[in-house]
Amino acid sequence: MGIPAELERQKSIGYSTLLRFFIPLSISASLVTISHVIINSTLAKASNPAAVIASYAIAMSLFGILERIAVMLRPTSAALVKDKTSFRQMYMITFYVLSAIFTVSILVAFTPIGEWVFSSLFNVEASVIGATVDTYKVLLFVTIFSGTRCLFHGIIISHFRTKWLTIGMVVRLLFMVGAAAIFISQDMVDHGSIGAYIFLIGMAIEALVSLLEGMHVVRQLPEKKQGHRIEKKRQIFKFYWPLMAASLIAVIIGPAVNIVLGWSREAETAIAAYSIALSITHLFLSFTSYIHQVVLNFYKSSSKLVTRFVLLFSNLPVLVLLVMAYSPVGIWFLRTIMGVSGELLDESLTALRFFIWLAIFFPWLDFVNGLLMVRGETRIMSFSQAGNVAATISCLLLLITFSPEKGGMIGAFSQSFGVMVELSIVSLYLYVASRRKRNTLTDRSHHLFTKRMDK
Repeated sequence: MGIPAELERQKSIGYSTLLRFFIPLSISASLVTISHVIINSTLAKASNPAAVIASYAIAMSLFGILERIAVMLRPTSAALVKDKTSFRQMYMITFYVLSAIFTVSILVAFTPIGEWVFSSLFNVEASVIGATVDTYKVLLFVTIFSGTRCLFHGIIISHFRTKWLTIGMVVRLLFMVGAAAIFISQDMVDHGSIGAYIFLIGMAIEALVSLLEGMHVVRQLPEKKQGHRIEKKRQIFKFYWPLMAASLIAVIIGPAVNIVLGWSREAETAIAAYSIALSITHLFLSFTSYIHQVVLNFYKSSSKLVTRFVLLFSNLPVLVLLVMAYSPVGIWFLRTIMGVSGELLDESLTALRFFIWLAIFFPWLDFVNGLLMVRGETRIMSFSQAGNVAATISCLLLLITFSPEKGGMIGAFSQSFGVMVELSIVSLYLYVASRRKRNTLTDRSHHLFTKRMDK
């Protein structure tokens, strides 16, 4: 059986096509934040909520680092799986990646390495280490389901069935709410591992939905698509490993910001204000986090349309954050919804105003990263991400040295500056590569013309 006919109708692409593709992706990305709200609100009902939430949050910190490796399977699968041959190779790469992550996680969870990691690298107090390790023993299984869903997410996305990501996320949330209600009714919320179990149930359900729909798509793929050259695992790994490296380099930014803000004059207020402003920024910026998928799937056939589409949607988070940062709406939101007041409210608003720059740059960074994926030049992303980290840390150190009283604004400005530098590096590379390609074509045309004239 071949690919459904609608997947071949590239000539009919318009704004409605892009909206049907993009909106479900944006909704699913925004719904992810609700998962963490469900878990944290459940753990808050424990007899000692601070300790329980802390053990879960610390275990999640390590989980988040390793999950980044698995999440990069999504764009790799979306870009490279076009037939059953490439799917089998992608499947084996996924197996190797998840096996490696699982092996590392087993060592952390069941050997003294785990206690050392949490005590030395995460600076966890001795009284919390045991609960943190127990929580991680559950989270290590979540990575397997997360990697599985990302493999099939890529296939679903590249074949324009993005509504299934939203469906999977909604079903996931329903099961998480149900699990949380059961744990609360049975008075079982006394350990951080309860949050991990809720997360595991939700991720397993989402992975199942993705697996069922993804395999439905795979069965319709041709054995070998004409012109598609992905036949070996090393071809996939060549595309994948720079994405993985870039994602691991990016891990440095969060801890670096918190460490440097700890040196400011009002450290607790600075860190809290930065965290609050960042959470609000992510809430609205997540809407644009799948722009690279629009580029991957439509840029080759409709480059001008995709560029106009990104120009339209990239402004939405900026406009929302402008309203939040410079109108009474933001004050009401912080006071009523987030329970923030006093000096912390003022500091959070100031930090949010500097995160507006991040909202301006991020969608276009995702756009140019999508162009790198289209060209198969993901290795550049490792260098650009390293530039981001270097610029962010340099800016942090400079501001904390000369203006330690600026608080959370230091983190917001530095992170925005880092993303701007990363965007500049990728844009400069694409510009130089484009100029070089044009010059090569011009030289070739001139050579052919001269050759004909000589004849």
